Amino acid sequence: MFQTTRDSRGRAGSALVLAEVTYHAAVRSVRKTHGNALLAIALNIMQAVIFVAVFYFMFALLGLRGASLRGDFLLYIMSGVFLFLTHTKTLGAVAGAEGPTSPMMQHAPMNTAVSILAAMLSTLYIQTLSLFTILFVYDVVLNPGVVMEIMDPIAAFGMFLLAWFTGAALGMVLMAAKPWAPVPVGIITTLYQRANMIASGKMFVANTLTPQLLAMFDWNPLFHCIDQARGHMFVNYFPRNSSVEYPIWVAVVFLMLGLMGEFYTRKHASASWGAKR
Repeated sequence: MFQTTRDSRGRAGSALVLAEVTYHAAVRSVRKTHGNALLAIALNIMQAVIFVAVFYFMFALLGLRGASLRGDFLLYIMSGVFLFLTHTKTLGAVAGAEGPTSPMMQHAPMNTAVSILAAMLSTLYIQTLSLFTILFVYDVVLNPGVVMEIMDPIAAFGMFLLAWFTGAALGMVLMAAKPWAPVPVGIITTLYQRANMIASGKMFVANTLTPQLLAMFDWNPLFHCIDQARGHMFVNYFPRNSSVEYPIWVAVVFLMLGLMGEFYTRKHASASWGAKR
């Protein structure tokens, strides 16, 4: 009567179970900021609106609108703000995802892969919904008589996804290192997110930079994503100082490092780490 039974689920059944657990974990991650999911999404939309408004008025007050691209000035601001928010929020969510010592890992079939996927997908869901909501309101409500022109919206959205993917890859490395050195990793995460306020290049056009200034920014994959996105959005802009391949290779390399680090950490994790720290 007390014999163990062999799991009869095949690969398709296991994939469905994993997808279901990931879905529920993602919903839980979305509701972290607020108990009401709609209010959690609304708070994120308001944050994006505030970012866009601050940069819009800052450029207007400083007289820098003439230095931007020829085209819709608000789209120019959004192209930097949304990719910046998506990249940094995904990095923070993945770096702060529940690791192998979390109490949640005691509940099967929960594991670190589900935790990472949930952090990635919940951030992508919120940021994508915020992006389309703000674009819809701007185009239909605030600018009803003018057609919003984006030269290649599919390629521009691809750069949005690439910014999300690079943030997730960098966040995985930080997540793998966090159980070993939680305080330094937390400081590094915060510094990187704050540095990207300027290092992402969302406040200027890469083609206008001198070689000396370009060397200070072209190490950043987000810088390349934003510049390439603007190249796909505006018909009069051709990005010469950035590439698509660089952020892809950076994301792949850091994703592999993060997977190896997470595997090593999971094998050597101890439940006493959380108690000591």
